[in-house]
Amino acid sequence: MSLILIGIVIIVLGFVMAKTDPLMRKYKTIVTTVGIVVALIGFSTAAVVQVEPGEVGVQKLFGKVNDNILSSGLNIINPLVKVVMFDIKTENYTMSGVTDEGTRQGDDAIRVLSADGLEVIVDLTVLYKVLPNEAPRILKEVGTDYRNVLVRPICRTKIRDNAVYYDAVALYSTKRDEFQARIFSTIESNFKERGLILEQLLVRNITLPESVKATIESKINAEQDAQKMTFVLQKERQEAERKRVEAQGIADYQKILSSGLSDRLLQYEMIKAISNSPNAKLILMTNGKGLPIMVDGK
Repeated sequence: MSLILIGIVIIVLGFVMAKTDPLMRKYKTIVTTVGIVVALIGFSTAAVVQVEPGEVGVQKLFGKVNDNILSSGLNIINPLVKVVMFDIKTENYTMSGVTDEGTRQGDDAIRVLSADGLEVIVDLTVLYKVLPNEAPRILKEVGTDYRNVLVRPICRTKIRDNAVYYDAVALYSTKRDEFQARIFSTIESNFKERGLILEQLLVRNITLPESVKATIESKINAEQDAQKMTFVLQKERQEAERKRVEAQGIADYQKILSSGLSDRLLQYEMIKAISNSPNAKLILMTNGKGLPIMVDGK
């Protein structure tokens, strides 16, 4: 565009100089020719626009936006048209309580109120991209700063709106996935209405108040103590059962042993013991029938 204006200025200057100064008339043709060449070069360069991969171009002429987008590659356009480039690749917007982690510097976490009236701090990352065919509408309705005009306020508002359905502890533990799915659904519909695609929504961190943290830690410790006591009691029951089985076995053994011993068996065992002893000399016994039995240990 600048070369076109320079060429036009040179042409006009050539005509003006020829009229005001007779000595410059002989240079009129040269100056005019130079102006025409410069203008043609300007027209040729302005008529060709290169759109990079992952971008689309939106044409704007005198404040009017053309709905036909320019795809990646070389495009022939009206030299007077201004092309506004839109990135259609996946972008991310992070809101974090860590100073240098988010898109904005400083503490940019989202503070919400839960159903039980507690303040919960949420760190969030949003992955999104511009719908190519919606780029002209975004330029007309929002402009190029759609990150701050659409993405940021929609995400922060919808998270606050949906957090009030959950208790603080539920957000932190059992209902975290449900909460993430719920806000994804609401943000996705709002993005689609404004020409954006929500690809993924990541709840990076949920921070509870210190009082709630202390309560949760106490509960966890109590549960661990209860589990430990259950284990000890179970172990004691197993030991008591082992001792009962052992005592029953001993009792059964003694019962069997006492019922199986007879007088003759006892006499026989006594005779064996005495006969194997080197100190035994002579023993007189009765066999139960009045007959004497003599045992000589030697």
